[in-house]
Amino acid sequence: MNRLRFLLARTMRDEAVLQRLSVPEADVMTQLAGKSVALIGNARSLAEGQRGPQIDSADLVIRINRAPMPSAASHGTRTDILALATSIPQADLDRLHPGRILWMSHKRKRLPFALATSPGFHLPTLNHFARLKAQLGAPPTTGLMLIDLLSRSAASAVRLYGFDFFATLSLSGRRTAEQVPHDFAAERAFVQALLARDPRFAQILAT
Repeated sequence: MNRLRFLLARTMRDEAVLQRLSVPEADVMTQLAGKSVALIGNARSLAEGQRGPQIDSADLVIRINRAPMPSAASHGTRTDILALATSIPQADLDRLHPGRILWMSHKRKRLPFALATSPGFHLPTLNHFARLKAQLGAPPTTGLMLIDLLSRSAASAVRLYGFDFFATLSLSGRRTAEQVPHDFAAERAFVQALLARDPRFAQILAT
């Protein structure tokens, strides 16, 4: 697909055309199957710990948006999958060098052509966002959407790092919980319920 056709589809919200750029969800699920996964959130609290080597020891490391990494000691170094809900500077893409990009936002007009045409690009269908929004009573964060995706996968283990549901704000910005359109109490309850029923999942504290 050329850039003009992409821009037209994005402007017209032609989901069928945009989906042609995406590998099937089954490809992502195959990549996850049988793997240990480290999912890295952007909570400031993660920078206070020394979890980097543990993160890098996972089979797959997934990071979110610009994925600030203050140090290798706290955050590790690898990025196998990058999940985005916003555009990202090329310098950050060069730094992270992800093997696959997922576009998690329902806002298709923000999707850049270069990301949509990158190898292994995946665009989750809008029904995933709508289902979680209805369940939470608010738009889901990128992290929560990833946790839901991982819960549906055959990953052997999933470790959640840097998820404190905005208790220590985010390394990627200065906004408070009141300034973003998410329900962090509902997301915390979602994750706690998942941790209770699925032994593959664990929430790892910073220290």
